[in-house]
Amino acid sequence: MSYSHSWMCSVTSLSSLCLSIALSYVYPFLVMQIVFLRSALSVVYHDDIDGDVYVSQDEGKSWSRATDIPSGEVMMLIKHYILRQQISKWDHILYQGTVCTPWGWGDVCDDTTYYTTDAFVSTPKELLKETSRCQFADSSKDFKHDAHENLIYCVGYDSSSAGSSHSLTSSRLFSSSDFFATSNVEDLGIGKNAKGVVAFAIVSKFAVVALNDLTPGSEGDMFLYVTVDTKEWAKAQFPHASQARLRENTYTIVESTVHSLAVDVMLQDQGTIGTLFVSNSNGNFFAESLKDTNRNRGGYVDYENVYGIEGVGIANVVINAQDVERKNMPKELRSMITLDDRSSWSTLLPPTRGTEGKLIACNPSDTTDCSLHLHSVTDPHNFGRIFSSPAPGLVMGVGSIGKQLAPYEECDTFLSTDAGLTWNMVHKNAHLYEFGDSGSILVIVNDEEMTDSVSYSTDFGSTWKSFNLGHNVRARGLTTVSDSTSQKFMLLAQVSRQDQQDGQGRYAVMFLDFAPTRSRQCGDNDFEQWYARGRRDKECLMGVKQWYNRRKAGANCYVGDKFIDPVLHDDQCPCEDHDYECDYNYVRSNNECVPAGLERIPSTMCTTGKPDESYMGSSGYRLIAGNRCNPANGPKKDDPITKPCSQAEPAEGEITNQIHNFEAKVVQHQFFKDSNTILVRLSDNTIWQSSNEGFTWDQKFPGERFLAFYMHTHTNQRAYLITDTEKFFYTSDGGRDWHSLSAPSPPNSFGAAVLRFQPRSDYLIWVGNVGCAGTAENCRAEAQFSRDNGRSWNFIEDYLVNCDWARDDELLVDWTQIICESYQNKQGSQLISGRDYFDKKTKLFEHVVGFTKFSEFLIVAEVSLDGRTFAAGQFPPGMHPNTHAYTVLESSTGSIFLHMTMSEWPNPFWGNPLKSNSNGTYFGLSIDNVNRNDIGFVDFEKFVGLDGIAMVNVVANPAEATLSGSKVLQTRITHNDGGTWRPLTPPKFDSQGRTYPCSNVGCALHVHGYTERIDARATYSSPGVVGVVMAVGNVGEVLAPYTESDTFLSRDGGFTWEEVHKDAHLWEFGDSGSIIVIVNDEEPTDHVLFTTDEGISWRQYQFSNDKLRIKSIITVQEDTSRKFMLLAHPPHDSMSSTIVHIDFTSLTHKECVLNIEDPGHDDFEIWSPSEERQEVCLFGRQTLYHRRKRDANCVVGKQYKAEEKVIKNCACTSDDFECEFNYVKNAEGQCVLVPGRTPMPDDDSCRGDDDYWYERTAYRKVHYSSCEGGERPDRGTQHLCPGLKGHSAFFWLMVLLFPFAITALVSWWWYKKSGLARGTIRLPGGDYYSGYRGAGLGSGSGALDTLASVPWFLVGLAGIAYEYVASRVESTAMLYRTRRGYKDVPVDEDAQILRFEDEEE
Repeated sequence: MSYSHSWMCSVTSLSSLCLSIALSYVYPFLVMQIVFLRSALSVVYHDDIDGDVYVSQDEGKSWSRATDIPSGEVMMLIKHYILRQQISKWDHILYQGTVCTPWGWGDVCDDTTYYTTDAFVSTPKELLKETSRCQFADSSKDFKHDAHENLIYCVGYDSSSAGSSHSLTSSRLFSSSDFFATSNVEDLGIGKNAKGVVAFAIVSKFAVVALNDLTPGSEGDMFLYVTVDTKEWAKAQFPHASQARLRENTYTIVESTVHSLAVDVMLQDQGTIGTLFVSNSNGNFFAESLKDTNRNRGGYVDYENVYGIEGVGIANVVINAQDVERKNMPKELRSMITLDDRSSWSTLLPPTRGTEGKLIACNPSDTTDCSLHLHSVTDPHNFGRIFSSPAPGLVMGVGSIGKQLAPYEECDTFLSTDAGLTWNMVHKNAHLYEFGDSGSILVIVNDEEMTDSVSYSTDFGSTWKSFNLGHNVRARGLTTVSDSTSQKFMLLAQVSRQDQQDGQGRYAVMFLDFAPTRSRQCGDNDFEQWYARGRRDKECLMGVKQWYNRRKAGANCYVGDKFIDPVLHDDQCPCEDHDYECDYNYVRSNNECVPAGLERIPSTMCTTGKPDESYMGSSGYRLIAGNRCNPANGPKKDDPITKPCSQAEPAEGEITNQIHNFEAKVVQHQFFKDSNTILVRLSDNTIWQSSNEGFTWDQKFPGERFLAFYMHTHTNQRAYLITDTEKFFYTSDGGRDWHSLSAPSPPNSFGAAVLRFQPRSDYLIWVGNVGCAGTAENCRAEAQFSRDNGRSWNFIEDYLVNCDWARDDELLVDWTQIICESYQNKQGSQLISGRDYFDKKTKLFEHVVGFTKFSEFLIVAEVSLDGRTFAAGQFPPGMHPNTHAYTVLESSTGSIFLHMTMSEWPNPFWGNPLKSNSNGTYFGLSIDNVNRNDIGFVDFEKFVGLDGIAMVNVVANPAEATLSGSKVLQTRITHNDGGTWRPLTPPKFDSQGRTYPCSNVGCALHVHGYTERIDARATYSSPGVVGVVMAVGNVGEVLAPYTESDTFLSRDGGFTWEEVHKDAHLWEFGDSGSIIVIVNDEEPTDHVLFTTDEGISWRQYQFSNDKLRIKSIITVQEDTSRKFMLLAHPPHDSMSSTIVHIDFTSLTHKECVLNIEDPGHDDFEIWSPSEERQEVCLFGRQTLYHRRKRDANCVVGKQYKAEEKVIKNCACTSDDFECEFNYVKNAEGQCVLVPGRTPMPDDDSCRGDDDYWYERTAYRKVHYSSCEGGERPDRGTQHLCPGLKGHSAFFWLMVLLFPFAITALVSWWWYKKSGLARGTIRLPGGDYYSGYRGAGLGSGSGALDTLASVPWFLVGLAGIAYEYVASRVESTAMLYRTRRGYKDVPVDEDAQILRFEDEEE
């Protein structure tokens, strides 16, 4: 290296002082990695070509090689953030390295974490092996907790887990306070299911863990768990659960604040457009903040907070997201700014004039076509942060003015001195920029072409001076100390060929010292108070106004406070409504906090029993955690208030109720999923909402006439209220807030669904009336789609019968595909598929009668698995949907059940359920003569939680019923997905201990089914308690009338039954089966019956002195609550409604204990469907479930349920098979060929690792069965698979080993040549690309993450080759690293493991 040093004066300088410059010629290669040591004058540079380290002790003015490090031995320079430092103890550091041990032809490598408590003075000690990340809990000053100061979290592998020690299922979060002399597995509040951990980080005040969803069928979804105190972990809840699906490499935790966590989620599997979500103060509930954010494929997001100014951030959005998605058009970017911690966004206000004083070319009042746009994080051109520095309020950027962001080379340089509120153009063309001396000096250099000067300003950009460098250079980087408090800068430059000196490289480091330009240090009078926000309505955030002492713009002095960050001052603001949130046990409804139920109070209150007794209870509000507003000068909304004791939760063992009367009949009701909020629509076109399970009610938008409401089928928190005009209302947060929008037309009156949804929750289809006013001669249904939840609409088609998105949760087809049934030539019905949002149309069928989506199938009398290719459905003779009405029943087990109507009006209705093969193309008869009603509903129901078990009611007298019109029904059940059907085994005794009068062979239990229910949602079974089933029926030869029936229960999925109460009752499950409520619906009643032991004993609760006619019992969809609603009406007034809210919460306060480690000694039992029958297996496997013991009097609540566990697959038996297509079962239960039909041709294809194929027989294996071996009646004559299977094992061994042998030789040659063979402990690659290589799914080393399919004996050598390539790419990219962080930024540098962008070095 060589140096030249001089003092130069600028030709155009307005000052008599001069500027110091030193030029250091470095090497033929550009300097890629320069590290400023925090709070020091030292700068370190790594020459990765020669393997040396150079140090400057004077901020880059002079350089020398670090002589105490052997020359040529440095492989990489590790910035301090890779070494995990503890905030309170600077010398406590965690270090992660890779330990490789020889194995076979190569090495097997694992990441191991070490620790030092003396900053490496002594040899580091091993902390934990096989880790992918470790971090001190005390590594962020904002993460407040009471845990031990040495608490460490590690993502590692649990050697006690079943399966591979490095499998995802064994990845856990460990913690220790004694450097892992002892350790704990963090259960995250979900017990042993806290596995699949792929990442951990501490961001601001939040500790965040990312888990892979390990449930069967998951498509790589992930969950986030958050804690703010190390004690309580909570799952992060996103409002668009189906759309905003967290998947690995599709989300980024961006720069966050102490108030909230910010996550940007990519809403498509392939794409670079996301949506920004922001959490509440606890980090567990997220709301959508900004849509269509710009991302790059590395996961970096165009978002950055303005340094030191809480609540201010700048982001870029894609304004043509639809064209980018549909047509792969170039992105059009628009910059947005938030001033209130991402609660709202607006465009950047452009300057009115350019640098020459001329007016800009557009109208600044038109924010759509005239705003300022800046290049951001995804397109960095310099070191450090993109826009701001610790200089208070100063923000710079390169951008353009207009509708969208221009290319970088067409942009200019802009400056804001008020944290982004207003902007000035300070120079034409794009420039690199840097802040110095706490903002008192700004330096810029042309970034578009060769230049011989830099410009600087000492008055916040009002005037600029030029300084001649003496050389013609191309600027490559401009930097200074990390806290921008120095007057010295380094310019990384490429020297022109003309200025290149012999024997020296073209790349240089120019040292610029601006200290000589000003001689006086600033005094107190040179500073002023600068407030962070200049808008009165936005000054306060979290209860305070922020201000700094900032040097006055015109003060001709230097600040000189090197390495001292500016001090942030806070002025308290009066408390306002937005400073409060809902208190515990309160929920927000209609902008008010209402009680979720009765309030629990101390036992010393409400003890006298006087009717007017009161107590001091919660107002429903509490101050947001961390909010510092002054309640003395504003509303004190959290002060306790006086309440009557009737609003207090009763003593343990008591039950309460509330009765609400409505003047009209309830015609529609539904809970939000995973919520306590319910919507009710009345016959008078009003809609009411309760956010506390019916305890209180609120009418929504009085004066509007509502025709319907729709719950979003893919997003739990969204719902839509449909009026009789174009106006509709929607909520995105489960009813807490409602907003109005306009549809393109009034809702249709043709019977089509008004709204259709798809997994991307903002994508809607609206079907409305067009041309229906006046004479309505051209009245028709028209469909339009929206990509932004109804803010804008685009035409699809008119003259419609039906229209829907093709895409569904399981029908994984093109996101843009739409299926419409419309009129051919506006007359006959046809089915049209349109890709690219119906721009590219394809006619699928003519003369259709309808279509439907079901699970992974799209059914239009012919079947499609991809929405484009339809296979003709093959049906048994005389059973084709072209000639028979049909009802699609169910397909959750991979096959479609289709009920084909065989008898219809004027005869009674019944038909035959047909079951398809696995791809829905061949249908075979499952059972004859199943009952249906005149509107198409069928007595067919599958049990929730136990796939493949279903009950039907069959017509036992089809010949007689055809003549008499009276059907006689019998019940049948299947436990093998329709392969065989049997009568229900009757109980031996009734609920009173007496034997049944029917005792012959034909006696069975028969139950009333789906067609007789007022509310079709009142199913036999519950999602909350597996195996427990309830029904109303009788023991006899046939089904008796409902009024002559009794109530029965099964605890084993319908294998055995017991009568639990005389007479017919409605039933509902609560608290995962720990409480069951029944009520007489044969006549008016004033009481309910309930049981806490699944029907062994019953208790009565009277809810009213007046009897009501009960129509249904309602509770939350998941059956996890102890609160119920009775939907009723007075006996002689069916046009009004009464809702009775009954609360069993205080029945017991004891919580059930689930101990998976020690089953049988808690409140749960391990149950299998095979317990009470001879067959051990169901569907070819023995499965165990956890469920509450029948006699355990405790509350299950919403605690995480233990997942089902498959113990083993069983040998195949006859129950694992069903009849092949064109075969039916005879009276002996054997499959025989249907007369006149021929068997299907043999399928000689070989799948997977099959060695043989078999000729078809009369049987086929039940698709859902996993049995192995045993009897195989589905296999005929055996044939050897052709093709590849014909080669010998030796042939394939050679084919397999040859490429790996070549790879090993090449890797070994490079290993020796490159000098990497210097030891068995090596560092992993730098963190810039760590996010691309994975997030700790393997051992944590890059090679294992990307080469997981390579045989283990080659992993070590492959890792060596990969490490070299990665280091070359990494060094080239180092110039464009994410910009440095500052001490006041509460973020984590190594956040890339979670796709973090914010950093703290």
